[in-house]
Amino acid sequence: MIRASHRQPGFVAAILHRLAGIALAVFLPLHFLALATALNGSDALDAFLKATSTPLAKFAEWGIVVALAVHLTLGLRVLAIEFLPWRERTLAVVTTCVAVAFAVGLAFLLKL
Repeated sequence: MIRASHRQPGFVAAILHRLAGIALAVFLPLHFLALATALNGSDALDAFLKATSTPLAKFAEWGIVVALAVHLTLGLRVLAIEFLPWRERTLAVVTTCVAVAFAVGLAFLLKL
């Protein structure tokens, strides 16, 4: 059963912010693994990069860019709530944050 407070835009923003943070935390060890393969020589790095050229890996790369943008924009929203005297229009701010995040993802997808 979903409580009425869970339907509020602020709650949805908090959940999205946390999920994006978890996605970034999962990605970080994989990124370190890629960096570690570079230390093993160019052949190891080339093999790793070849494995990441699949469509699934490209989709995951797009997803991590969107997760980073979501986490950034919603984090800026939290900072604004904490430090600015402005608390109204939550739905508009959350919608703008998510729209900006997906615009960043679309720009990445289109290589703009």
